[in-house]
Amino acid sequence: METPVLIPEINSQLLSSAMSWEGYNSLLQQLMSENKTTGPDQSEYMLNYAKLNLQRMKRIGKTVQVLPEIKTALLQITRPLTFLFITEGWCGDAAQTLGVVQAMSRELPEASVKVILRDEHTGVMDHFLTNGGRAIPIVVMLDSQTLEVLGKWGPRPVALQTQIARWKEEGMQKEQLIEQVHVWYAADKTQTTQHDFMQALAAAVN
Repeated sequence: METPVLIPEINSQLLSSAMSWEGYNSLLQQLMSENKTTGPDQSEYMLNYAKLNLQRMKRIGKTVQVLPEIKTALLQITRPLTFLFITEGWCGDAAQTLGVVQAMSRELPEASVKVILRDEHTGVMDHFLTNGGRAIPIVVMLDSQTLEVLGKWGPRPVALQTQIARWKEEGMQKEQLIEQVHVWYAADKTQTTQHDFMQALAAAVN
C-alpha cells in the first residue's frame, strides 16, 4: 500500500481561505476594472495579457462542452475530490484550460474547486514545480476528506508541451510562440485538454 502524500501547506485552513472558481473570476474582473491584475508585476505588458486572458476565460466559460466520453468516464468516479487550482490572472495557459477543468468537475458526483494565487502561496507551489520552475496553472487533485494529494495536472496538455518544444527547436521567438499556443488551443476546441486531464485524473484515483 502506498504511503499517502500529505503536504503541510495544504490543509483545511488553506482550503477554507481559498477562492471558489466564481470568486476567482470576480476578483479578476474587479482588478481589471481598476487596470490591475494579480501578482506583483503590474506592467502594461502584463496587463495586456491579463485583459486578453480574461476575455478567453469568459468565452470558454460560455462555450465549453464536456465531451460525451469524458462525461461517461467522470461518472465512474465516486471518490470525494477537491481540485486546487494554482494560477495567476495573467497566465495564458490557465485562461485556456482551467475553465475546462471546472466544467469537468461539475460532472463529478462529489467534487469541489478551490483557487489560490501562485505568488501568494509559494510554499504550496514549490511542491509542484515543472522542470524546477513555478509553471502554472497546476491542478492539485486532493481527497476531500483526508487532503491526501492523489495527483496533479498542468501546466498544459502534454501534446501542446511537445509542440512547444518543437517550435523552440525551430527558433520561434517568444511573442510568436505565445501567439501560436493560443492558435493551437482555439483549433483544438478543448478536446485535448479534456482527454489529457481525464487521463491524469483516472491515474490519480485508481
